Amino acid sequence: MSGARVPGGTSAPSIFPNTGPHFASPGQRDYIAPMAIFPRPVSPKSALGDFWTYVSEHRAHKWPLLGVSIAFTWLIVWAFVLDANTNTMPRQNKIIYFQSWNADRSDATIILQQKIDLARREAAIEKKQKEMQHVADQFGIEWRKEESRNAAERKEALKQINAMLDTRLAKAEGAEGAQSATRAAP
Repeated sequence: MSGARVPGGTSAPSIFPNTGPHFASPGQRDYIAPMAIFPRPVSPKSALGDFWTYVSEHRAHKWPLLGVSIAFTWLIVWAFVLDANTNTMPRQNKIIYFQSWNADRSDATIILQQKIDLARREAAIEKKQKEMQHVADQFGIEWRKEESRNAAERKEALKQINAMLDTRLAKAEGAEGAQSATRAAP
């Protein structure tokens, strides 16, 4: 069955002349040639020839464009190298020193140190707030109304904390006085 019958008694050619298990007969397998590494019109020899032809031609824009293309290529490579080294190096160990305290220090000494630390902290906060207020003034940000409200709340909180530390200090000094009196009594 090589063709279909058409009116007039002739047969038309079939659309698929080779209807076997293969599309092409064994002698017609040219389209299944092995693939080359480079596409057919390109080979290393022809690529070098094209490059040499481009370099040997006298064009005004040849060298600047070549320089720009090399610079962009190295910029991209350099960006990848920098990115590969970002956050991969170990950080230098940071040593944090802290005060070591005697184990036999009294509660009163501890509470007095807490009061001193609280006063230092408040002074540092006020200094930082003055700096930020100066920056806010430069940018025209209104801060005075909120600062007066926050200052009143902070003063009240400090008053309560200092009152609590004072009562603890009085208890600690009273307990230490009682302990020293019992030690001296025998």
